[in-house]
Amino acid sequence: GLGAMLLSIAGRPDENQAFEVIEAFIDCGGDFIDTANVYCLDNSDLGHNECLIHRALERIGMSDQAIVATKGGLTRPEGRWEVDGRPEWLRTSCEKSLKDLHAEVIELYQLHAVDPRVGLARSLEELLRLKEKDKIRHIGLSNVTKEQIQYALSQTEIASVQNRCNPFHKADFHSGLVDFCARQGISYIPYSPVGGRSCHVRLTNHPLFQALAQKYGASPFCIALAWLLQKGEHILPIPGASRVASVRDNMGAAAITLESEDIAEIDALPDQ
Repeated sequence: GLGAMLLSIAGRPDENQAFEVIEAFIDCGGDFIDTANVYCLDNSDLGHNECLIHRALERIGMSDQAIVATKGGLTRPEGRWEVDGRPEWLRTSCEKSLKDLHAEVIELYQLHAVDPRVGLARSLEELLRLKEKDKIRHIGLSNVTKEQIQYALSQTEIASVQNRCNPFHKADFHSGLVDFCARQGISYIPYSPVGGRSCHVRLTNHPLFQALAQKYGASPFCIALAWLLQKGEHILPIPGASRVASVRDNMGAAAITLESEDIAEIDALPDQ
């Protein structure tokens, strides 16, 4: 998958470059793009990423061939990231996402985060109403615990779980959440799969990933993505990219098969 956030937040590329990134992703065989209404600069810019994706897919004639998953449940006041899981905000967000994506139905709509002031139950009830009204086809959850997933499953089917996960952040493996998703038939979508901005340099400079990159003739980022792909058939990493070269490099991970001892070495790395 492609995490499209970098194409719309601070430091984003110009529109032509963003279009080229999305086109390169499709050309490399990608067909799942992850976005959110809050992938933007602030509340005056809501929906920027969704509109961008629609225009890019329309330009290359792929609007009906790529799955675009979006999210609701956050806001961007003055550029901050703040949770808002109120039913009325989710309803408003979903309606705007439909408009910005030029879609009749959103294939996968994910609760961006649980709002402790509202509670998962109320937010989930609104998502179920939106599904009953054929606004969304499948419900996903993001930034959730195993217990929250279990509650959601007692109310409805959950198609996906999107949490932070990479070689330096393996909490969901340690807790059994990733395996739980596999048993339940839930797609696990790790975001920041190569570390995000906080761990990007650490991955590049890490001796193990440098050695494995040389061994397999690939970048350290490819190695991290290949590791995730081999940890479960239900795992769908969504690395971000703002350059065509990054997209092409990331997509090469699907062709890499790590040896079991190399997977074990990555597994043994301490979380940081």
